[in-house]
Amino acid sequence: MSIPELIQTATGWLAWSGLALSGITLIAFLVRWEQRFRLIGVTSFNLLLLASCWAFGVSYTPPLAIEGALTVPVVYDNSTDLVVAQASADFPDAAIKPTLEQLAGNLHAGGYNSPAVHVRLRKLEPAGDGVSQPVILGEVIRDLHQNITLPVAEKSHAE
Repeated sequence: MSIPELIQTATGWLAWSGLALSGITLIAFLVRWEQRFRLIGVTSFNLLLLASCWAFGVSYTPPLAIEGALTVPVVYDNSTDLVVAQASADFPDAAIKPTLEQLAGNLHAGGYNSPAVHVRLRKLEPAGDGVSQPVILGEVIRDLHQNITLPVAEKSHAE
């Protein structure tokens, strides 16, 4: 069962159980049952779970998955304008572009203070004596206001 289906099912169950508990609580007050105040707490908590589950279901968007992209960990995110992901040493060249598009597509405007975010994919290459050097495999710019991803001009190695 996927997460959206699970949320929808849980919301339905919580709504029906909240309705049943509300009815039982009302009956408990009418017959002056000793447990009526505990039922208020249980019913309130159930309705709180219902509201939370419903709100999460409305706001949930599944992550973007692009064919050919590989999963890479984000190693740096300054919450302003730069995200850096770490590729493995044997990362295939054919997966660079789709991986960058997937990383950029999963960024949302609510978490960043800048309208444009640079997304970089790098890998570490040994430079000798236990020291490594980062090599940028690719970079894109995610414009969060226009909801588009722009490629960055390739830098020549001769510079």
